[in-house]
Amino acid sequence: MRFEKSFRRLVHVWSRFSRPMTLGARGVVLDGQDRILLVKHTYASGWLLPGGGVEAGETMAQAVEREVREEGNVEIAGAPEFFGLYFNHKASRRDHVGLFVARDVRVLGPRPPDWEIAAAEFFPLNALPGDTSAATLARIAEVFQGAQRSAYW
Repeated sequence: MRFEKSFRRLVHVWSRFSRPMTLGARGVVLDGQDRILLVKHTYASGWLLPGGGVEAGETMAQAVEREVREEGNVEIAGAPEFFGLYFNHKASRRDHVGLFVARDVRVLGPRPPDWEIAAAEFFPLNALPGDTSAATLARIAEVFQGAQRSAYW
């Protein structure tokens, strides 16, 4: 039994560093007033769309639902709509991000800050914070203004 656990751990570590691709999911989440949910991480600058890595055994849609709940304290009620898949070459040579749009949501309450999330707030689309990330602004323009979709995050 002990050998089996050690072997599984070794396989997990090996696969983590040798796999050809990592996968994340982010959400364009709108409340009933057409305001967009943005989050500010403690370890990254600027306001970002909520999201994170897809865990083993979960779909991208499930990942975005989980991440939106964890980072924004917002529950996606209906199925999020898949918008596009992007190569996040700035993060790594193997990272890809699926983007989803969710309009049917329920705010569970204010999201208190913690070690990962400094703030989570809804903003009107015409009044985004000045330090919203360039990638977030590009995705918002693609979703709402018909900007040409990029292959890159």
